[in-house]
Amino acid sequence: MDKTDIDDLRYLMQRLRNPETGCPWDLKQTFSSIVPYTLEEVYEVVDTIEREDYPHLKEELGDLLFQVIFYSQLAEEQSLFRFEDIVSSLVEKLVLRHPHVFPGKTLESERDIDAISSEPAIEETWEAIKKSERQEKGFHSILADIPTSLPALTRAQKLQKRASNHGFDWPSIDGVMDKLDEENNELKEALTLGNQDHIEEEVGDMMFTLVNLCRHLNIDAETSLRKASRKFERRFHHVEESVQVKGQKLTEIDLEGLDNLWKEAKEKQAQP
Repeated sequence: MDKTDIDDLRYLMQRLRNPETGCPWDLKQTFSSIVPYTLEEVYEVVDTIEREDYPHLKEELGDLLFQVIFYSQLAEEQSLFRFEDIVSSLVEKLVLRHPHVFPGKTLESERDIDAISSEPAIEETWEAIKKSERQEKGFHSILADIPTSLPALTRAQKLQKRASNHGFDWPSIDGVMDKLDEENNELKEALTLGNQDHIEEEVGDMMFTLVNLCRHLNIDAETSLRKASRKFERRFHHVEESVQVKGQKLTEIDLEGLDNLWKEAKEKQAQP
């Protein structure tokens, strides 16, 4: 196939949505119906990067780009906006949010090569611009534009960071550790009382505090948990394989035996 570009992809999408000759599956899709596929493609991109599987990253990024093209086609069919509007809006927003790169608020403007902006100053300007954008949209709370649809850990970290940028934060990690101890004691008390709603609330508080700990340590909570999950999978696979070699089932091994296999997996995977 000859070299193609974004216009070819848009034409392909138009063909898929052609009422007479298009694909039946693509024709019945709506904004809402393809949201699950968009989320899936995002996570596949993330997974590929975290596994450093760069040969497949190109493919996964293409799948994600197709989601944008799909949404823009649906919007154009309903006379809401066009793909060009998406690009124009994005360029305009990024130019305005980077005055240290585009001082004249145009794509062509350039800063003086000797003018150096510090990272704290850039972040302060960024927050000021975001605040202005929120006000223009009618949002009055500094937390108002953080999407509720984000994964829980990611949203918690964004809420905490936004509040921190406005002075609502512990000055050091010591405060977070003390809060973690406090939440742990409250969870123990809830467990003693046996109230399920109270237990759920305290578990949530502890998780929220752990996310705060991640933020203070410059660790992304979502990424950290995904890594822990993959580590668990690797070790569990070792336990499964060990049990299978013995011709047994997991349910036939007592707790001590499973614990020994788990320790064996930890030692094996810790080796360089």
